[in-house]
Amino acid sequence: MLISSVLVGLTAGMAAVILKTLVHYIHVLLAYGNRLLDQPYWLVVFPIIGILLTVFVVRVAFNGSIGRGTAGVLFSISQKSSMVERHKMYSHVVTSAFTAGFGGSAGLESPIVVTGSAIGSNYGRDYHLNYRDRTLLLAAGAAAGIAAVFNAPIAGVLFAIEVLLTDISISAFIPLIISAVVGALCSKLILQEEILFNIGQREFFAASHLPFYVLLGVLCGMMSVYYTRMALRVEELFEEYQSKVYSRAIVGGILLGLLIMLFPPLFGEGYDSIRLLEGNNAQEMLQNSWLAFFGTNEWLVLCFVGALALVKVFAATITIASGGNGGNFAPSMFVGASTGFFFSRLVNLLSFNNLPVSSFAMVGMAGILSGVMHAPLTAVFLIAEITGGYTLMIPLMIVAATSYAMVKYFEPYSLDTKKLAQKGQLLTHNKDRTILRIMKIQHLIETEFQPVSPEATLGELVEVIAHSRRNLFPVVTADRKLDGIILLENVREIMFKTEKYDLVKVRELMVKPPAIVQYDDSMADVMKKFDESGAWNLPVLRNETYQGFVSKSSIFTKYRKLLIKTTNVA
Repeated sequence: MLISSVLVGLTAGMAAVILKTLVHYIHVLLAYGNRLLDQPYWLVVFPIIGILLTVFVVRVAFNGSIGRGTAGVLFSISQKSSMVERHKMYSHVVTSAFTAGFGGSAGLESPIVVTGSAIGSNYGRDYHLNYRDRTLLLAAGAAAGIAAVFNAPIAGVLFAIEVLLTDISISAFIPLIISAVVGALCSKLILQEEILFNIGQREFFAASHLPFYVLLGVLCGMMSVYYTRMALRVEELFEEYQSKVYSRAIVGGILLGLLIMLFPPLFGEGYDSIRLLEGNNAQEMLQNSWLAFFGTNEWLVLCFVGALALVKVFAATITIASGGNGGNFAPSMFVGASTGFFFSRLVNLLSFNNLPVSSFAMVGMAGILSGVMHAPLTAVFLIAEITGGYTLMIPLMIVAATSYAMVKYFEPYSLDTKKLAQKGQLLTHNKDRTILRIMKIQHLIETEFQPVSPEATLGELVEVIAHSRRNLFPVVTADRKLDGIILLENVREIMFKTEKYDLVKVRELMVKPPAIVQYDDSMADVMKKFDESGAWNLPVLRNETYQGFVSKSSIFTKYRKLLIKTTNVA
């Protein structure tokens, strides 16, 4: 596993380097010495081209679908035994490079997570590793990807633990750490400084600012709820045009282009704008904006940044929902920096205090990341690592924890996992529920129950009972419909009265089953039906057609095997 984690980390780290380099030079090529990007109409055209190119490549090269970010990885862990499709080792690199390189307002971190996860998963598949080790390598690939993008190995490890892994042991930390370190080394040795997102620490934490950090945490919590709910609503609007992929891409590209024309900082990932906010140079963000006509009034700059925090949610969601490939990691950081800048600058302009704008912008990123991604530890250590120091650790922890606590109350699931949770396809830290979600009803159906016709006589039923080792018999019609069941204990007395063999029909002896299991029921629903009915065996129907029975004993046996397989419990 140690050698495997090195190889996975190296491959995932190189994939991250390739993606960041592609996006950087696509952007440089399009900018043409910044002459093109100075023209507002190019800011409208480029994102449309990028989204259309992404949709075209997905339809032509990848059969119309490549999956959606972190949610797709979580689905693979819970529903596909951590098997991620091979094409995802490169498909997300190609498509997200087009989207972000041409100005799509989404981040590269989610595609990197998918790419790294696919690399780890397929390594485990090729070497026939078990589910637990394959899942660990999948998480190691994701950790290496995040570590490479930000040159932040600790954040990469914590992301894998908080977001992807539901059960972790101390021994699992070692492969994650090794993979993350190797991925971070790849980017540090190869990528140039202007491609990496690093910010030097400028200001220190003052205890007198503590109440304002608490208020910022509350504001970040409110903004995170806004981000999550508005993003889901915009996605729902675009889902109505799911079949019209090119029309959806054009409409989304136009909407995105118009937003970028009004707010130029929305172009691309947004890390350049974050640097301006962190450096307290927000007035430079207005240079190519229509608001530049009004000068750089302090209140105008403040309102512009506040509007950016609200509008970035729409820009990022439109980019992704219309067919582009990207994630909400970088947009969350953009919104967080804007929120922290807005709050601290407002307090300063109102003369309530003299807050360090740079620190509040950095800490705001942790607050929104924590709330949107539901990953407070990742948020805290990521910002600490990219700022090159831990002097802001106390405010980072306060803001991230406050934001997360607020969001958890209003939105129990993160933006990426909410839909999976609603479908019952999300793994959780509840070990019982996790294993039940891995189990599938179709793998537990027992078909050796001998069916009898409702028109059969008692004599024919006795003949079936004589050749069966079961004490339960489904009553099934000629078209495979379940009419009822025969319980041996209910016919034990009458089955010895030979004079009634030709007189009594099965339909007179059958009873209604205590509950019916549907073929697509989740195991949580199945166990609930067992608990409520008190039965030991229940019939399974698929589109009203009899399939067989599922028993408690088979569920318990499978549960025990999966428990050993996933947690190494002997």
